[in-house]
This record gives sequence, C-alpha cells and structure tokens, in this order.
Amino acid sequence: MPNMNDVAKVAGVSKSTVSNVFSGKRAISEAVRERVLNSARELNYRPNYFARSMVTKETRIIGLVMDGRKVKFNQYNLSFFNGVLKECNRQGYRLLIDTLPDEFRNQVTQMTSDPADGEIILDPSTSDKRIEERAASGRIMTIIGKPPKKFESNLSYVNNDNVMAAEAATAHLLELGHRNILLINAVKQHTVSQDRRAGYEAAFQKRGLAPDERFSVFRDEAVSSIEYGYETAVKFLRRFARITAVIADTDQIALGVYRALSELGLAVPRDVSVIAFNNDTVYPNEFNPPLTCIELNGETLGQEAAKLLIEQLKAKEKLVKQVIIQSKLVERASCGPVRSIFPSDS
Repeated sequence: MPNMNDVAKVAGVSKSTVSNVFSGKRAISEAVRERVLNSARELNYRPNYFARSMVTKETRIIGLVMDGRKVKFNQYNLSFFNGVLKECNRQGYRLLIDTLPDEFRNQVTQMTSDPADGEIILDPSTSDKRIEERAASGRIMTIIGKPPKKFESNLSYVNNDNVMAAEAATAHLLELGHRNILLINAVKQHTVSQDRRAGYEAAFQKRGLAPDERFSVFRDEAVSSIEYGYETAVKFLRRFARITAVIADTDQIALGVYRALSELGLAVPRDVSVIAFNNDTVYPNEFNPPLTCIELNGETLGQEAAKLLIEQLKAKEKLVKQVIIQSKLVERASCGPVRSIFPSDS
C-alpha cells in the first residue's frame, strides 16, 4: 500500500510538502499541488482520514441531532436534509445524522470523542438538555427553531418567524368570517408550538376578538400524525359543532382531519376550512380539495443552517447570528367563507 513517502518521491517533493497539500495547513503553489495530487492518483494513494484529523483538529463532518423517535421522515424533513446536504457538498463536509437516545448516550460504552466538528440541533424544547450540555462544553452548534429563552441571545439559530406564520394562517380564516378555529399545535414543550400559539392569539387580539382557549391543543407524540389529526378532529367536532376551521401542525395531521370530516359527513371547505403548516406534502392526491398551506421553505432552512454552522467553524472568534426564513400563505381550495353562525356550546 503506497504511503506519503512514495508520493513525495514520485512528485519530487518533501514529505512535509505532501502533508501540507492534503492538510491545507500551509499555502502551496498550484503547480506543486497539482504535481502531488497527480502522483497520489497515479499511486492510488489515500491519506489516512483519522491521522489527518489529528493534525488539522477537524474532521470536516457536521452532525445533525434529531429525536430518534422521528426516524420516519416526512417530506418537510427530506426537503430540509436536501438543503443541508447541498451546502455540505458545496463546502466539502460530510453529514452525520445522530439519533442516539439519551439513555444510550450516557452509557460508558458510548462515551467517545464526538466525530463531528459541530452540530445542527432539531426540534428545540423550552428546556433542552441537549442544548444545555453542548453550551456548557462550548460545542459549536446551530439550532433549527428558537432555542430556550436563556440561550436566545448567545446561540446561533435558523428559524421561520413562527409567530407571523401562525398569525397569517389565523388572520386568513378570520377574514373569511371564521371565529371558532381549532389549532392543532406542535408538541407543547417545543419552542415552535409556543410561538405558533402566540401568533394564533395575536391575530384575534388585533381584531378585538378573543379565541376560545379550549380550541388551542398540543400534539401528542405517542400517536402517529395522521391518527392524531383524525382523533382530535372527531373529538372536537362532535363536542363543538360551531368549529368551522382547523389549523394543523403538519400536512399529515391535516390529512387525518380530512378523513375525520369525511366520516362525520362534513365537507371541506363548505362546512370546515383547513390550513396546515408545511407546503411539502407526499399526499397531494389525497387532499380533495387541495390543501391551503403555510410554506416553511424546508430546503432553504437546511441550507442556511449548514452554511451558518460552517461559518461558525471557520470563524476565529465566537460567532452568534440569527437567520430568519420568511414563510408565506399558499392559498388553495380548502378554505372558504364561514356559512353559519353557531350558538355557543357548553
């Protein structure tokens, strides 16, 4: 197996020059660099990845830390990953998806040095042990979404303006005359759900109205998205006939809502209007009529997250930056004007 000395001999340079070509530690003329690379190709030489990492103090791997229970990706996740991978490819980084649960992460057998130079953290919660631990150790990271409040000003993150997104969805329905709007929100401890509830309430308040607090509910992670949307819609629409619109956390939850409405003999949007967060759906043919959505731009979020993380890795001093990706309402046929004013329910 060829080694660095062999490459140096064929190229007519010193071993340290070959090392510098592959490590990038020192500037090498383009002519010498090409001669070394041509010699390496001729000999089929490959530098030792781990040895190089020890010299450069970097692996050129970034980690993507996500909940291991979410290994079945929806279209939004895939769009997000596409964006991360596009930027990794552009800047010469590998991507490591880390779904190791806490109960395994804390075992002695797993306590190894981390192969990633920095990490992208998904689904931050209002009290997030992952972020707490990494911040305490000085780990470089980018958060997707808003980090816990005490870290908002000193950690980098990429996010949609989720307050404005929820306000836009709610305002659209209010302008159509709806007043009894069911918000099927994200998981309660996630920071995104708190922002969306704030936007939902703000849309009412700006119009001198007050939402019914019973109509703002949080996602149960123990149940699949479609099943949860179905069960929640059935439960509320049977109890509160005056609900005329639903805002769903995802397209999958919205699909469950559609199925519930069909079973209850209700039509979209004649009887109930529906909006979902996330315009990237793998179920376009199952939404009849087509679903009105808030476009979250998952691929752009992913690309900007990777770009910001790599920018931090290259910075000579600590870099803190927040990037906000704008969302927009994509109107289709699932929303219409309210048809009836229902009496109050007990």
